[in-house]
Amino acid sequence: MIPMTLPDNVQFSTAPADTLKMLFSARKYSRIIVLTDENTHRYCLPVVHAALPSSSVIEVRSGEAHKNLETCTKIWQELTDATVDRHGCLVVLGGGVLGDMGGFCAATYKRGIDFVLVPTTLLAQCDASIGGKLGIDFNLFKNHIGVFCQPALTLLHSGFLKTLPHSELRSGFAEIIKHTLIGDRDMWLRVSAQGLDEQPWDELVKHSVSFKAWVTTEDPTEKGLRKILNAGHTIGHALETYLLSLGAKITHGEAVAAGLIMEAHIAAGRDLLKREELIEIARYISSVYPKLSIDAAAEGAICQLMIQDKKNRNNKILCVLLNGIGRANWDYEINVDEVKNALTFYQTLG
Repeated sequence: MIPMTLPDNVQFSTAPADTLKMLFSARKYSRIIVLTDENTHRYCLPVVHAALPSSSVIEVRSGEAHKNLETCTKIWQELTDATVDRHGCLVVLGGGVLGDMGGFCAATYKRGIDFVLVPTTLLAQCDASIGGKLGIDFNLFKNHIGVFCQPALTLLHSGFLKTLPHSELRSGFAEIIKHTLIGDRDMWLRVSAQGLDEQPWDELVKHSVSFKAWVTTEDPTEKGLRKILNAGHTIGHALETYLLSLGAKITHGEAVAAGLIMEAHIAAGRDLLKREELIEIARYISSVYPKLSIDAAAEGAICQLMIQDKKNRNNKILCVLLNGIGRANWDYEINVDEVKNALTFYQTLG
């Protein structure tokens, strides 16, 4: 049985400003700087502003397209201009993109200052903010530059989810689905029995956070067990990068959802997953997520992107595959033909 407990630096709070006040009172930081994007500045900063009355705010543009060195340079410059020393703290108020990038900037500024993650999207709360993975994209490669570093605190407040559009909830839901498929068959059965709008978000976030925290505590730097969290991402990241390069509007969760179906197809082809389980997974995910438009000409480009995946070794594409619903193993070497067949299967779905 997987223990469902939270690490010491993760806290749920119904009064996030009060929680931050207690942290800052105990830590006595020399400066507190808040990092936002234009959306979290408007909708989320007022919720915690009472704890940050004298703080400076750095605002950057939202979206994956800005998760790069250029934006990092702006953040580092503004931290420098504000004369933040090594006893300062960066409060990152945003979704997964901002959390990855803001944490990376804090972990590298003056060889590292404390940072607090206040995730404001479902994807960030249930996945991206847990485990200490930080980084930015480089050219076409997602999270190509990064570090492992734990925040002083990850503060989870379900009230932020009420500010999200439907597409953002759906994006985060893909990571919840992933966690059930790789670690909890009973929870998969509960989740897949309901549509997106009927899900108990507080319960599901706590389940995902506890599961991911357990995995990342067991394997902090991804030498073994932690690799299962990459389920759906080997193909999903390549899809996301390729489609974004064409100017398509696609969320991370939509790409991961498609990746989960395709990687399940590969697992079924190796008799690791029963055919009826593949159909069960594909049918439910397809009922929640729109099908991505991927033409046959894209196959080569997608496979080429997969060769650059961080999980690979010796130019071999390594993948997480399900061993039945609720179990997964890592470092399966997959080949281009399997990927192309999985893409073809995905395109046949209704």
